[in-house]
Amino acid sequence: MAYFRTIIAICAGLSLSACASIDTATRNAPLDAAGLEAGAVAQPEVSVATYNIKVSRGLRVSEANSYYPMGDIVWRGDPIGDRHAQVAGIFDTAMTVAAERAEGTMPAQVDIEVLRFHALTEKTRYTIGGVHSIKFKMTLRDPETGATLMEPRIVTADLKAYGGSRALAAEQQGLTQKVRITRHLENVIRQELAMPGSTTDKVTKLVDGLETGTQI
Repeated sequence: MAYFRTIIAICAGLSLSACASIDTATRNAPLDAAGLEAGAVAQPEVSVATYNIKVSRGLRVSEANSYYPMGDIVWRGDPIGDRHAQVAGIFDTAMTVAAERAEGTMPAQVDIEVLRFHALTEKTRYTIGGVHSIKFKMTLRDPETGATLMEPRIVTADLKAYGGSRALAAEQQGLTQKVRITRHLENVIRQELAMPGSTTDKVTKLVDGLETGTQI
């Protein structure tokens, strides 16, 4: 059993020195990297030694209940509270599972910095629906030296967001915004660990392994 040091970074600056840290026990399981795009970077698949999640306090939160509020973080899938910490928790859950299932040969520290987490407001969710717009920066580092193994890359993880009666039906099935987004992020992270640069900017309509028969 491997132990990964999980750092949920909620800082305004780049330093991790003042950020809270927790220890998480995880284990490896098989990884099936499905749907990889041509032209992705060829390198050994990653075995996650440790990972860091950063959600900067500089990201602006919006609680406005409009169709498209301005803000870097728009989130209603948890009770009102510290939205930065809530978003960090979602990424931490997704990354934990992705790390468990990564069985590559190249040990790496995975650094994820959230750049945008724009889900739906109540007004949009219960009317027209839309897109969960999510972007993050991923960097792979040598876990011993901290040297960069690959140049940082921006990953787009947009997901179709249900609206109206479809959103209500999904909730009745347990497919809340939080459940769908967390599993989608797990899928995207696992794909990027298996083949860096293989994800695209296309909006994912159905979450693999959750809303389709495909098990990722």
